[in-house]
Amino acid sequence: MQEIIVYDLNQTLYKKSSKDEFFKFICYKKGYKLLHLFQIGWLHVLGKLHITSKTYFKENFYDYLNKLPPEKVKKYAKQFWDIEFPEHFEDDMIADIREKDKAGIKVYIVTGGFEVYTKYLEELLPLKVIGTITKYENKDYKIIGKTCNDAEKVKRLNSEMNGEYRLLEAYSDDDEEILYKAEKGYLLEDGELKLVQNKNV
Repeated sequence: MQEIIVYDLNQTLYKKSSKDEFFKFICYKKGYKLLHLFQIGWLHVLGKLHITSKTYFKENFYDYLNKLPPEKVKKYAKQFWDIEFPEHFEDDMIADIREKDKAGIKVYIVTGGFEVYTKYLEELLPLKVIGTITKYENKDYKIIGKTCNDAEKVKRLNSEMNGEYRLLEAYSDDDEEILYKAEKGYLLEDGELKLVQNKNV
């Protein structure tokens, strides 16, 4: 049975929010107008107030990627992650990922971020990225299925593994379902990892 470890990306393995930081990076590259920045800020407020669904929020937040074909986004993603890695990643977690890989344990990043810009992390670390899947249609990015958050993370992981596996450890800054599916789930709060009580025990 395959043993695996799962990391959340944003504010866990990566110390910042890739959604926000990649947006800033693209704005810097493309010189977006102030009006668009205001619209993004308003969406942030609605998201924090839980007035919009995560899928609706992300489809609209990521409007700044519209008219940028996947090849272009991937090119920007390489530039972005080459700047951010490894300085803005958790050193201990990077070391752990490499040790687990050497021991034959598969490591996954399971994130709500769009795969079109998060997949490049597979070039930097010995792991696989499972993120929100999109299609580029009529110069617009549409989410296929649901945003890869909370319960959807478990579904996507199950689909990826396509069989039995042991989820040894899971790490996240959100108190989400995948932590309780792991033998050891770690919640990152105020810079400290706290072992959560498995609800299935």
